Amino acid sequence: MPTDIWHSGRAAAPGLAIGPLFELPDAATAHRQRGAPSAEAEDLRAAIEQAIADIAALQEIADGEAVDILEFQVAMLSDEALAEGAFAEIDTGTAADIAWRQALDAQVADYSAAEDEYFRARAADLADIRDRVLGHLLGIADLSPPPGAIVLARDLPPSRFLSWDWSKGGGVALTGGSPTSHVAMLARARGVPMVVGLALPAGLAGESQIVLLDGEAGRVRVAPDTTEIAEFERRRSEAREQAAQWQEYLLRPAVTARGERVLTQINVAEPAELDDLDPRICDGIGLVRTEFLFHGQTGLPDEDQQYAVYRRIVAWAAGRPVTIRTLDAGGDKPIPGLTQDAESNPFLGLRGIRLSLAHPDVFRKQLRALARAAAAGPLKIMLPMVTVPEEIAAAAELLRGEIAVLEKDGIACRMPELGIMVEVPAAALAVERYPAAFFSIGSNDLTQYVTAAARDIASVAGLNDTTNPAVLALIERVARFGRESGRDVSLCGDAGGDPRLIPLLLERGVRNLSMAPAMLARAKALIAQWPEGVA
Repeated sequence: MPTDIWHSGRAAAPGLAIGPLFELPDAATAHRQRGAPSAEAEDLRAAIEQAIADIAALQEIADGEAVDILEFQVAMLSDEALAEGAFAEIDTGTAADIAWRQALDAQVADYSAAEDEYFRARAADLADIRDRVLGHLLGIADLSPPPGAIVLARDLPPSRFLSWDWSKGGGVALTGGSPTSHVAMLARARGVPMVVGLALPAGLAGESQIVLLDGEAGRVRVAPDTTEIAEFERRRSEAREQAAQWQEYLLRPAVTARGERVLTQINVAEPAELDDLDPRICDGIGLVRTEFLFHGQTGLPDEDQQYAVYRRIVAWAAGRPVTIRTLDAGGDKPIPGLTQDAESNPFLGLRGIRLSLAHPDVFRKQLRALARAAAAGPLKIMLPMVTVPEEIAAAAELLRGEIAVLEKDGIACRMPELGIMVEVPAAALAVERYPAAFFSIGSNDLTQYVTAAARDIASVAGLNDTTNPAVLALIERVARFGRESGRDVSLCGDAGGDPRLIPLLLERGVRNLSMAPAMLARAKALIAQWPEGVA
C-alpha cells in the first residue's frame, strides 16, 4: 500500500482492525444551556451520582488493572472536596458544565505536569471522571460505537473503553493519548488495536468512512479503495494464523534456535490479574508492583493486609520465583501520611527507595510482610530507584532487624534475596559497586533518564527510544556483569515484551525477560527463531 496516504501516529496496542469510523464527541469542549444556580447545582449532583453508578457497574465485571483504575475513580468522585470549587462557581452564576470543567481541568493540569510517569497516568483518570460527569450533564454519556467500529477521539477515558463490547472487533484512533496511558494498557490486555498521536481532522465520521487501523506500524488509512481493503484483509488473515501459531508456544519453555534457554516471566500490577492465568505459562513473576496497596483506600496498608496479598501471589506461582518491588511512589502526587508536598522536580526527588528509607516505620511493615510471605515460597525483594550502594545496605539492615523480631516472636519468615532495579544510570554505569543479590533492568525509566525524554510527552517522545545505542550499551554492561559475577540479571520494562526489541536484548546478553502476560506467546515464538537463520 502507498505510504503517503496513511496518517501516522504512535503504536499503542498491536493488531489490525477495519471498520466504520465512529467519532466520539469531545465532552471537554461541548456546552449546554445555563439554568438557575440551584438547578445547575442539582444537575451536577445528579450527574456525579450517575457517574458513580456507571463506574460501580463496571467494577462488577472488571479485572486486572481495570480494578485499580475504577476504584480510584469512585474514591475521587465520592470525595466531596473534588466538586467544592465547581459548586462555588455555580453559586456565582456559572453553568454546571463550565464550572465542573474548569475545576477538573485545573486538577488534570496539575497531574499532567507531574514528573513521575505513574502519577501522570492518573491525569487520564481525572479526565475520565471529568468527561463522564460532563457526558451526563450534556446528554451524551450513553453514546457507544457500533460493533466493529474504529473509534476516533481526542482521548478515550478508561471507563468508557471498559463499558464497550469489543468482542466483534474494532479499534481506537486517538489524536492525543499516549502508549503508556491506562487506556492503552487496557487495549493491549484486551487485544484491541490502538494508535495514538494522530493528526486527523474532525468531522470524518460524518462521511461514514471506512478506516484501516494498523496497530503494529502506528498508522490509519481513511476511506481506502477496494484494492487496499482486500490487501489489508489478507494481512489480517495472515496475522490471525500467525497468532494461532504463537499460542502453541505459550506453555513451552522459551528456547532459542541454538537451544539456549531464556527465562520468560510476567509483570503484575495487582493480584486480580492472576485469576485467569495458568502459572505454567511463565518461569515466574519478574515484577510485582505494590503501589496498588497504597491507593484507593483510607490510610496506609498494615502488615497483615500486605502479607495476605503477597502470600496469595506466592501461592499462585506454585514454587516459581516471585520478585516483589517495594513501594515505588513519587513526591508529586501525595500518598496521605507518606509523601511530601511540592517538590520542584519530583521525578528526581524523594521516590522509590529514597522515600522508603525516609519513612522507616512504613518500610519496616512492608519488609516484615514480605519476609513472612517468603516463608511460603521463593519470594525476592527488589528495591526501586537505587542510586548508591549505601541504600542497599540500609534496606538490608532494616530487613535483618525485622526478621530477627519475627523469629523472636515465633512468626514464620525467611530472609529473601535482596536485589535492585537498575533504572538510574549511575547504577548501570558502576553496577559492580552494588552488593545486590540480583539485578532487574527497568528499561522504561532507564531509557527516560539516559535520553532525558519522557515517553508520554509527544514533543519529545521520539527521543525516548530504548534502541538508542547508549541505552543498549548500559543494558549490555549490566547483563555482562551478571554473567561474570554469577548474579541473575533480568529486564522487566516494556522492552521485555516488545517484538522489535527482544532480538536486540538477546544480542546484548539478556536471558531473562519479564513482560505483560499477553505478550508471552509472541515473545516465546520470537525467541525460538533467534538468531534468524539458525536451524
